[in-house]
Amino acid sequence: MKEIYYAHVLKSKVHNYYYKGHCKDLQKKLIQHNSGMTVSIRPYIPFEIVYFEEFETEIEAIKREKYFKTSRGREFLRKILAGREVS
Repeated sequence: MKEIYYAHVLKSKVHNYYYKGHCKDLQKKLIQHNSGMTVSIRPYIPFEIVYFEEFETEIEAIKREKYFKTSRGREFLRKILAGREVS
């Protein structure tokens, strides 16, 4: 069975804050973040998954996460996520 890795974007439900990361299990990662296990983002919980992409290798997922953190990547995400906003 092939492993799947994810590059993901989580959004705080109460603040205008986005967390970009990578993982093997999206739901587990969301639970970890919402339980306060990551001290640096604790003030922003709860989070929801707003975007993710699947990859066959962890290296690809890490590369995409790094892209999300660049100015071009943030602009890409802004355009993608703007299309999902409910008016």
